[in-house]
Amino acid sequence: MSEPNLSVQLGRLHLKNPILTASGTFGYAKEMAPYLDFSTLGGIIPKTVTLEPRIGNRPPRTIETASGLLNSIGLDNDGLEVFIEKHVEYLLSLDTAIIANIAGRNVEEYRQMAARLQKHSGIAGLELNISCPNVSGGVDFGTNPESTEQVVRAVREECDFPVIAKLTPNITNIIPIAQAAKEGGADAVSLINTLQGMAVDWRNRKPILGNVLGGLSGPAIKPVALRIVHQVATAVDIPIIGVGGIASIDDVMEFLVTGASAIQIGTASFYNPGLSGTLSQQLSEILKEQNCDSVQQVVKTLQLPN
Repeated sequence: MSEPNLSVQLGRLHLKNPILTASGTFGYAKEMAPYLDFSTLGGIIPKTVTLEPRIGNRPPRTIETASGLLNSIGLDNDGLEVFIEKHVEYLLSLDTAIIANIAGRNVEEYRQMAARLQKHSGIAGLELNISCPNVSGGVDFGTNPESTEQVVRAVREECDFPVIAKLTPNITNIIPIAQAAKEGGADAVSLINTLQGMAVDWRNRKPILGNVLGGLSGPAIKPVALRIVHQVATAVDIPIIGVGGIASIDDVMEFLVTGASAIQIGTASFYNPGLSGTLSQQLSEILKEQNCDSVQQVVKTLQLPN
């Protein structure tokens, strides 16, 4: 049997395979160079960038939980201009798609960043972080259909990049949000960002994180992410990128079968930085075992009870 076709199409975004790295867990890629061949990836999503520099939240910023990681980084970064000056050239030299991840305090900031990045034609797409749970205002766009649509539409009007909206699970019903992202012109949605949580030092009667609340990621959130992928896949006609607790090829297959067309590796990169580089080969092997000619043959094939 010939090698399966691993390429995927997410709206206007074409990827050579569905394995992506999640923003905030892969740095700006250079840090990961000793651990994997970037050409094996479908794409890299570097750390979230904001228009102006951010110092982030007060420490402590991370703590391990029983089955994951709680973080309250607060989008610490040097700002858009430093990203362009110090990181874009290197990122675009890599043999994989580069999808920039941006966050703004208001619609105009998203618009400005999209316009500025438009000058760098090698960028494959933009992922809009409208769902970070540990920064002031950042999550608000993703909890309201009107503001979600407004942000996505503003970015679409300002640039030619394929646009991905990264949505929050910290909401009662995500379907109207995903629908709003589609109406605004999103090519795909990333599901999900982290779940809001906290950790407590009961002996000292204090929260452990300096910002009190943080975002939970890792294996603990995979069932929630799968549930949300399923709900959106059955209700909204838009490509989905599955994110949340993916650490093995079985996890990848669970998300694909449930309705995701691509996936992102996040927390697992911290303890196994080469993982994302091995998954595309494992995916090819498992598709051959399933007698599939392409990855698309397994997407959204979940058989529900009558």
